[in-house]
Amino acid sequence: MSAPALAPLAAAGPPAGVVDGDVRPQAPEPGLLRDLMTLGKPGITIMCLIMAAGAYALGVEVFAPGVFLAMLAGTGLSVMSANAFNMIIERDGDRYMARTRSRPLAAGRMGLPVAFAFAGTTGIASVVVLLLWTNPLTAGLAMAAHVLYVGVYTPAKRRTTQALAIGAVPGAMPPLVGWAAATGSIGAPGLVLFLVLALWQLPHFLAISIYRRADYEQAGILVVPAVRGEAAARMQAFVYSFLMVPASLLLVLIGTAGFLYFVVASVLGAWFLFLSLQGLEPDSDDSWARKFFLASLVYLPALTLGLVLDRLFFQGY
Repeated sequence: MSAPALAPLAAAGPPAGVVDGDVRPQAPEPGLLRDLMTLGKPGITIMCLIMAAGAYALGVEVFAPGVFLAMLAGTGLSVMSANAFNMIIERDGDRYMARTRSRPLAAGRMGLPVAFAFAGTTGIASVVVLLLWTNPLTAGLAMAAHVLYVGVYTPAKRRTTQALAIGAVPGAMPPLVGWAAATGSIGAPGLVLFLVLALWQLPHFLAISIYRRADYEQAGILVVPAVRGEAAARMQAFVYSFLMVPASLLLVLIGTAGFLYFVVASVLGAWFLFLSLQGLEPDSDDSWARKFFLASLVYLPALTLGLVLDRLFFQGY
């Protein structure tokens, strides 16, 4: 029997890690600890903690370090758990999106039992921490946000563009959690912070959906730019931004915040509104959406910092 014909070795190309004669080391795969952190979406978790901390600082009369740290720990664990369950549910769709296909479950680096164990353990721990070291209202609000995010918002993303508004509700709960930990109630200031964060999320995620439109379409997620068109998404981003700015000033109107916060909120609001208006220009493109998205990441922490500094230096504890 004659030997099978072999293709020329050169046709196979260089082995992995070799480019033009240079040997380049392959990037090591993330370890389990890093994958578990990714499962909890640290960026979203940190943003939620910033808002919860700001609300606590605004509402507390006598600062209690133990309660504050327990609130942060419990909130962080709850958010990480919800994010992990979200990633479990969306693991198949994540394989089709450039920004999510490297996630642990989508990439096949982690099995479902490990992911479920992480999601369940952090969720239970969050309830225990908040019940033992804050109060039942704080724990109840965190649990409600968790259930809404995992059980309502996540499945709605493939069924309706209204998932954007649905997701804004659990996404805006961290300030209520922080306020409840500080005061034992919800109160008007907590509701105002909830409203500001809910409105902020809408232009924030609309911007992402504009420049990531192709990814969302591939994953089967219904977003406004894909269903109603990019012009509608840009207009909605402007409208929600326009509503968010006066909402942020309500804290001054009800006497919770003072002059420093008024200046910070006004300047930030004018800047953010100006950027949203640029999106309505006929020649605006994906670069605007990226810039607007990044601006939203600056706006919220800066607004919270202004609120905390106003309380710390002009109102005191």
